[in-house]
Amino acid sequence: MRLSGRKSITFRLTLLFATASTVVLLLLGTLIGGSVDRHFEDQDLEILNGKLKLTRHAVEKIKSQADLDALPQQLDDSLVGHQGLAVVVVAPNGEIVYATNGADFPHALLDAGAQEPGARPMAWKTKDHQALRGIAAFAYTGIAGEAPATVAVATDISMHEHFMRSFNVTLWSFVVLAAFITGVLGWVAARRGLAPLQAIKQKAARITAHRLHARLPLESVPVELADLVETLNEMLTRLENSFKQLSDFSSDIAHELRTPLSNLLTQTQVTLAKTRSADEYRDVLASNVEELERLSRTISDMLFLAKSENQLLVPCREEIDLADEVSGLFAFYEALADEKSLVLSSSGRGLVSGDRLMLRRAISNLLSNAIRHTPEGGRIDVHISDADPARVKLAVENSGETIAPEHLPRLFDRFYRVDSSRQHFTEGAGLGLAITRSIVRAHGGDASVRSVLGITTFELTIPADSQAVESLQTSDQGTAHVV
Repeated sequence: MRLSGRKSITFRLTLLFATASTVVLLLLGTLIGGSVDRHFEDQDLEILNGKLKLTRHAVEKIKSQADLDALPQQLDDSLVGHQGLAVVVVAPNGEIVYATNGADFPHALLDAGAQEPGARPMAWKTKDHQALRGIAAFAYTGIAGEAPATVAVATDISMHEHFMRSFNVTLWSFVVLAAFITGVLGWVAARRGLAPLQAIKQKAARITAHRLHARLPLESVPVELADLVETLNEMLTRLENSFKQLSDFSSDIAHELRTPLSNLLTQTQVTLAKTRSADEYRDVLASNVEELERLSRTISDMLFLAKSENQLLVPCREEIDLADEVSGLFAFYEALADEKSLVLSSSGRGLVSGDRLMLRRAISNLLSNAIRHTPEGGRIDVHISDADPARVKLAVENSGETIAPEHLPRLFDRFYRVDSSRQHFTEGAGLGLAITRSIVRAHGGDASVRSVLGITTFELTIPADSQAVESLQTSDQGTAHVV
């Protein structure tokens, strides 16, 4: 058996667990990294808004040219001690009124002037590769009719970027390590979670043909595996029953064949022990023929049952009136019934589709069994009912001893007799009822038996011939026949 390309459940669960945890960690890392970066941005924005407000206030106080000339000194005094802060004031004509040392603002920020409320600050790098983040706004002077100036402030974010690089390296290293650890833990968890399967495998490996009575313990397995274990136990039960039936069948057939073979051998040896007349030899041969015919019937019946168990019985479909078949069989068994003073009666009609010879044999087996077990002066009644449009029921009732309930489920088993002490003194090999049930099941029906208050009833349920039922309903709905 080739196992290449096949992955174990442990591997699949580990891969699934590791993938899921990695995705979660990646999302968490992205969220944390973004939150920290946004936090620094909010801090910078708070500082920038304060300095922007201060600068705009200074610009708004300009009333004359003298105030404009004094603005640079005033802003320098206000911004003392604010390292890394860049400020620029641009006049309406584009002239730079004030700029801190090294202030390098992008034109996109200065041209935009007043930003939309809630807009995020702009980040950029200067020519000296200094990282800045800044905002801009218009500022109106106190000079009447003068266009607004543009005020922009920025702060150095180099330390923030350095911190974020270190933070991201640490964060993503932790994410990779955590993903690996969760993968290992997932493998351990999968192995431990699947341990009951290994236990089931070991216990199942100890079950052999001689230990089919053993069952897998249902209490010690997880709930998720309970259905699997229960199914395996049911399978073992079926196997045990099949092995038992096979063993019983082998014993029964050996027993059934041994008796006639022993009779043939003994009688032949006795006959050959001394010289006999032609009539005596003829009598012995006639007796041997009876035993051989019994063997032939037994073997033929066994082959029939073997075919039925392997779905090799394919009935020829034709319309059959069960009342006519019962009437014909009554005529056949009339002599046997008269010997025991039995009353045979039938009632009802029913049309089915099936193999005429097979169904006739099934009904014949029931009548033969009933005649054999009905005491003298008793009666046998056959009732046919087609009240259900989907199926026809044929019941054979005979008076006699009530069969104990423990025997009823096994009456259709091969070679089974209620009174084992009488099995060698009755006709047949104990296969008639088994053949009857096989025939009915081959037609899609089933057979059952009940015995109450001295009345034993064998009932056959056969699917009805739906097309023939309509024609039957136009004729008499019930017929009766008594012998």
